[in-house]
Amino acid sequence: MANILNIETSTSVCSVALGSDGQIVDHHENYDGLTHATLLSQFIKDALDTAARRELKLDAISVSIGPGSYTGLRIGLSQAKGLAFGLDLPLIGVNTLQLLTVTAMFKEFFEDDVLYVPMIDARRMEVYTAVYNSALKAVVEPCPMILDENAFADLLETHRLVLIGNGSDKAQSVIKHGNAQFMPDIKPVAVDMLALSEKAFREQHFIDVAYSTPLYLKDFQATVPKKKVL
Repeated sequence: MANILNIETSTSVCSVALGSDGQIVDHHENYDGLTHATLLSQFIKDALDTAARRELKLDAISVSIGPGSYTGLRIGLSQAKGLAFGLDLPLIGVNTLQLLTVTAMFKEFFEDDVLYVPMIDARRMEVYTAVYNSALKAVVEPCPMILDENAFADLLETHRLVLIGNGSDKAQSVIKHGNAQFMPDIKPVAVDMLALSEKAFREQHFIDVAYSTPLYLKDFQATVPKKKVL
């Protein structure tokens, strides 16, 4: 197991968590919104102070890379890059949609054939979304989407879909199929990044400290492309 500092700033929540040997040993969150620029540095300092007191040597820095808030992602990645460079540590990028999915999986038991649809609110009826199976394999790759009554219609005919995150609150107003279950209260926070960041560390899946950029999704589309699901 590794000692990893996790940073999450993709939505209105600003959070930092220090993980060690599969456990969270320090964490800080603020849910007030628009606080990333003022609070993130202090949250990071507090976590680093905890690591120093416990004599924990960091092995990596992990940061959410989106999709999500343009400003929040830039702030989080900038801080993470600075830490990784200054401490000479590898940098891990965690997909925010996968993070929402894993959080939902840990929160409630679902059958293996359920499909997970994480959604991050963009504006109006727009969301950033994807579809994952229980192995976290993408059935529909991350994409921007304009929600309407036809969203995920093909998948809903054959699978139960769990729609996760603040974007699913808007989806609930237009998707009325009986196979749709909604979990709008799930938020991406740093304490829930641990499983994904440790997996990336074990697999040595790092992103470039100098040239990596947030995952910005553009060109909203009205429906998710049809894709056959085995």
